[in-house]
Amino acid sequence: MTPTPLVLAGARGHGRWHLDNIRRLQRAGLVRLAGVCELRPLDARELDGFDGVAQSADLAALLAATGARAAVICTPIDTHTPLALTAALHGAHILLEKPPAPSWREFRRMADGVGRAGTACQIGFQSLGSHALPAIAELLADGAIGEVRGIGAAGAWARDEAYFRRSPWAGKRRLDDGTDVVDGVLTNPLAHAVATALALDGSLHADDVTDIELDLARANDIEADDTSCVRITTARGTPVTVAVTLCAERPGEPYVVVHGSHGRITFWYKQDRVLVQRAGHGPVETVHGRTDLLENLIAHLRDGDDLLVPPHRTGAFMRLVEAVRTAPDPRRLPEGSWYADGNRRVVKGIDDLVRASACTLSLFAELESSP
Repeated sequence: MTPTPLVLAGARGHGRWHLDNIRRLQRAGLVRLAGVCELRPLDARELDGFDGVAQSADLAALLAATGARAAVICTPIDTHTPLALTAALHGAHILLEKPPAPSWREFRRMADGVGRAGTACQIGFQSLGSHALPAIAELLADGAIGEVRGIGAAGAWARDEAYFRRSPWAGKRRLDDGTDVVDGVLTNPLAHAVATALALDGSLHADDVTDIELDLARANDIEADDTSCVRITTARGTPVTVAVTLCAERPGEPYVVVHGSHGRITFWYKQDRVLVQRAGHGPVETVHGRTDLLENLIAHLRDGDDLLVPPHRTGAFMRLVEAVRTAPDPRRLPEGSWYADGNRRVVKGIDDLVRASACTLSLFAELESSP
């Protein structure tokens, strides 16, 4: 088969990862980069390995000129819906970076519009392509750790002040004109922790969520949250608690832990690494493969493979986004609860607090040393 021609909208910032991935798939003969949509054109160094790439700041014009069959969209959150609809109207199938939209209304507008156009859409939750997920599901179905009592996720990352100045929308709840952005720690940088925890419960659809309890806070001088916790109750009755921060003392790998009546399973989702600890057995650690989501989209177009992350499988996550969007502004942590470490802010004791939340399925306010 001939390579699938595609365009990339947003090739800098996180878009560089997509550009490298497209380069890999082009070398494998699966895709051909036909165009790049950027406000400032890429130079020859950035396009190393590609030939004959059209460039334009107008996605519609670029799609029309190239006839691209697919589009990778990695642009500011508030542009996801209009750009996805533009691609769909030109018949291009879409890989849309997470979060898919800044509000439930925009999410539905995007998903419904893409559906009417008859184009495929994959949402870029890369962790949901991990082969560890079906492996863990099989363990749970076999009763490896007994009855599932709850799922906790922990993410302790560090981001400096430059991170929150990287773009006009960074760290914002909404733009000056009122446009929603919702660039908080739960909804963007550590969104995978939420999506992966929900996936392990088999609760990915909007109707799978029955209740959401939020604890949003910020140490940095931003609008959005940088240190937050949420407990989502699913239709299965499972409490799913996610505690995350961008103000860690010692940044580490985020993980999700499934608590059972006879053991637990810990999944470091960025590493595809799984640790099973259960009564009567020694600990067992395994590392799994992963299906790339763009590769899966191409396989869907060529061979009819099922999409791993179509929009409806992100409905539960979007319920969280909407809850964060409509919640009161995050509480500002008092200066005594954090300190400056060079050009970043560190919340005292937050690493232990995040771990305690994932372990006990508690919100920050329910733990003694809450910030």
